[in-house]
Parts: sequence; C-alpha cells; structure tokens
Amino acid sequence: MPVFRLDKRLVFPSVELAEDGLLAVGGDLTPQRLLLGYSKGIFPWYGPKLPILWHSPDPRMVMDTRDLIINRTLRKAIRRKPYQLRIDTMFADVLARCAETPRPGQDGTWLVPDMLAAYSKLHELGFAHSFEAWQGETLVGGLYGVSLGTCFFGESMFAHAPDASKIAFAASVAQLDAWEIRLIDCQVHTDHLARLGATEIPRAEFIERLDRALDGPTRRGTWTFEIDLDAWAERGGDWPADSSAG
Repeated sequence: MPVFRLDKRLVFPSVELAEDGLLAVGGDLTPQRLLLGYSKGIFPWYGPKLPILWHSPDPRMVMDTRDLIINRTLRKAIRRKPYQLRIDTMFADVLARCAETPRPGQDGTWLVPDMLAAYSKLHELGFAHSFEAWQGETLVGGLYGVSLGTCFFGESMFAHAPDASKIAFAASVAQLDAWEIRLIDCQVHTDHLARLGATEIPRAEFIERLDRALDGPTRRGTWTFEIDLDAWAERGGDWPADSSAG
C-alpha cells in the first residue's frame, strides 16, 4: 500500500489505507489539521530531521475509564497522598519533561520543537490538557493529551519521582470518568499501559467507538479537578461509577 503525501488541502486519506500504521507524510501541524486528524483516528509521530509522519495503527490500544487496574502497590501509594494533583497549571512544563525524559529503546524524542509548539497552541485553544503531580513547588510527574467529544487522546507521560505518573494517570481516569469522557486512546501497545488496564482492539472497532464519542460535547477550556481528591485517595484510587463529581 502507498504512503500518501499531504499538501495544503485539509484532508486525510482513509485510515484503512495505512500500511503498518503509517498513513501519510507531510502537511502541517496547524490546530485545524491536528483536530481533523484526531477526529479520524490519526495522529502525528516522527523524529528529528524527518518530515511529519501521520499514523493510524491497527490494532489500537485503548482504555475505558471503568477498566483501570490499580494494583496493591499503587493503591498503597495513592493512599499515602505523596503528591499534589493538578490539571492545566503548567502545560508547557509537562510537555518539556515528556520531551526530555529518556525512553527505553528510543534514541532521542519524537516531541520535536514543531510538535511542542503545535500542542501548546492546542492547549491555548482549550483542546489539550495536562494532568500533573507536584511535590511542593516541583513538578515530578504527569501526562498530557487531547480531548474531543467524550474521548481523551493520551499522548505522553513522565515521572521523576516514584509512581508520580501512575498516580497522575489514575487520578485523570477518575476525573475523566466523572465528566463522562470514557474512551481513552492509548495509541500503541506498551506493557506499562497494559498493566493499567489498556487493551488492543481492531482499528475498525476503535473508529466506531471514536465516532460515537465525537457525538458528545467537547469539554473545552482550562480544566481543574472537580472530584474530591482526598476521598479518592482514601479509597486507594477507586472511583465509584455512581458517584457524582464534587
């Protein structure tokens, strides 16, 4: 199958034409193109000195917020409340930490300067968000992603302290569930995500679920935690499905 070259037109080829997940090359990283890509199950992923590469992997790694797995060790860590948890207070710093943190099996980062600028713009527009773990005034872990409808597209996470990203992620899942944002796109398989409850599904099934999620309203703007984080931590990260935010 061919890899398509994008031009200035705001279009993408069908994801069914992706070869080994790689669908297209080129185009730009404007907010309009990024949001169109996400709405079709397509995201940019490339490295330094490469053109923009657009992917739609098959199978797709996803999580429903009700499927989060919190093991005994993580549950104990959450109950200790080692970090202060926040949303959208230092988005640029979370992006920078994700870019700087070494990854096993990766040489360098895919968060090149153009990507950092593009996601910062999405944050300014109220579509991209960061979940953060703080120790005093030090940012020690977190993750970021893009929200459309009732889907959250997770992009990257980092930890500079024990369990910091895991605790931030568990808290993000509870808050997303409280907002009825139930579908989390994890993109591709990692053992870390699998241990947290993410599973692989066929791309066609993901696209169907995404289409349904996009029928819901997008929670646009700056986010803050609305769940009771103290109560959540005391329950070891459990989020009751019948509990209301507050």
